Amino acid sequence: MSDWILYLLIAVALAFAISSWWGVRRLKALHMRSAVAGEAYDPGLEKQRVAVIINPIKARAAEARASIQRACLTAGWDEPVFYETTAEDPGFTQMQAALATKPDVVLVGGGDGTVRVAAEALAHTEVAMGLIPLGTGNLLARNVDLDVADLHGCVQTALFGRQRTIDTARMAIENSRTGTYSEHVFLVIAGIGMDAEVLADTNDGLKKAVGWLAYTESGMRHLPGRRKKVSISLDGNPEQVRNIRSVLFANCGLVPGGIDFIPQAMIDDGMLDVVVMSPRSALGWLLMYGKIMFKHSGKLPIMTVYRSGRIVIKCPEPMPTQLDGDTSGEATKLTVQVQPGSLLVRVRGISGPDGGTAV
Repeated sequence: MSDWILYLLIAVALAFAISSWWGVRRLKALHMRSAVAGEAYDPGLEKQRVAVIINPIKARAAEARASIQRACLTAGWDEPVFYETTAEDPGFTQMQAALATKPDVVLVGGGDGTVRVAAEALAHTEVAMGLIPLGTGNLLARNVDLDVADLHGCVQTALFGRQRTIDTARMAIENSRTGTYSEHVFLVIAGIGMDAEVLADTNDGLKKAVGWLAYTESGMRHLPGRRKKVSISLDGNPEQVRNIRSVLFANCGLVPGGIDFIPQAMIDDGMLDVVVMSPRSALGWLLMYGKIMFKHSGKLPIMTVYRSGRIVIKCPEPMPTQLDGDTSGEATKLTVQVQPGSLLVRVRGISGPDGGTAV
């Protein structure tokens, strides 16, 4: 890589970081309306059975475990039961074991992948999920207005906060070339195309060093590239053929860096916001970036947004996919369906028994 390209990447990364910092300050209050639009209510339980799904390799896992145990002891509740995820099992078996104990709340300590696995098991049940953000993105926690840097506060909210229902979505991934088929729940944003390529090609070492900013470096390398033809059907309407770089399906729109990627995306409106991105050049990407950062309301032909409850995408050649920031294989057909009000989540709202306030 020549020096000037390296300098350009550094300059763009710095500009992105500065604008993201500005976005955090500007959008913190604005996003409240989409993150907590539904009615939250008191669980009404004086004593709770608590199960915890935790990824033990996360940097603050031991601190989270101690904080949860201390809070339950202070409240006079039974000892929480911990289930540790593994590299081979990110939580599927652990969630079944946890639900067998009939808990009132399941706390999930890990990254977005662990949260997604837990949500798949908890959707359409009466068991609430409490979020203990220990990952890089912590996407759902951001979208329900948790302070992801305040571990103690998140524990207080997960145990003593109010709760509300949010939508989830399910994506069926088919690959006619390999004959594979799978279905997965997602909570924030899934997609097909360049976004998945960027995630797959992000340097793990850089990700550990600088967190979500590592995606910027990968994104810059993937800006050049050809558009691919897909067909898109929304809510059973006739297919439209588009040349795209990415298609995103948003249940809610706040992403790391304080960027309100899709301001109109509501977490409890029973709809998904479908973003079709089709830039041909670096100028097109720059225009899209400006529209997102400055909330420009004007139409941009290379970035169109639709609202739909069910989306079917077909592509002649396999394309990579992602679910809430985790790669999920290649697809020649995607079927995405919203599941309204299917998950109970603890949110900030009331005082805990230790005198702290979960707000």
